[in-house]
Amino acid sequence: MRKHTLLHGDAIRHSGLDPESRMLLTILDSGLRRNDKFIGLIRISKGLKKSLFLMAIIALLLTLFAWSGFAEDSEVSRATLVGIPGLRVIVEEVQPNVQKYAAKFGLSGAQISRDVEQKLREIGIRVVEGNDWLAIPGRPALYVNINTHETEKYWYAYDIRLELRQLATLEANPQVKTLAGTWSLSITGLANIGNLNMIRQDAGVLVGRFVQAYRAVNKR
Repeated sequence: MRKHTLLHGDAIRHSGLDPESRMLLTILDSGLRRNDKFIGLIRISKGLKKSLFLMAIIALLLTLFAWSGFAEDSEVSRATLVGIPGLRVIVEEVQPNVQKYAAKFGLSGAQISRDVEQKLREIGIRVVEGNDWLAIPGRPALYVNINTHETEKYWYAYDIRLELRQLATLEANPQVKTLAGTWSLSITGLANIGNLNMIRQDAGVLVGRFVQAYRAVNKR
């Protein structure tokens, strides 16, 4: 099994990779850093220049076409976390192209939902649903989506997005309310069928970042 490394920023220049791979990683890292939806962490495997090139192109496209309306982890977005007493957790099921390998690693919508709920309960956030959720002002929900794409046989590029959604009112028409993303982060990576547990781990990284953001504005 090929060893994976977590690299970003200056670590790329001291990674020991060949110049071509370092160049592709630099493009990818730069693209993700410019796109505020992403933490900027990149999981790579030595020797996968083809996949690195594909991911570098994706990063450039994200840089060019990123929509400034997306939320991020900033002072403004953190302000939307103040006073939230409970959350509904919504996790999309993993995509069919990876499901046949994912079960071995506990990678499923149901398992990730349990992981998220456990982390929320550990810091005192109630996990609610049904009428209990409808009764909470703003109806806040923590949404998780995992996209996967097979870049070559047995290798999958993945993007995990964690987003807090809650009711927002249109300034132009205060009578209109809709669920909108007010805080979000994402991680992009690459895994093979032998270490798909990385995807579940990275989902946990994102939840950890949400917990940090929540604690920063809800000090007890």
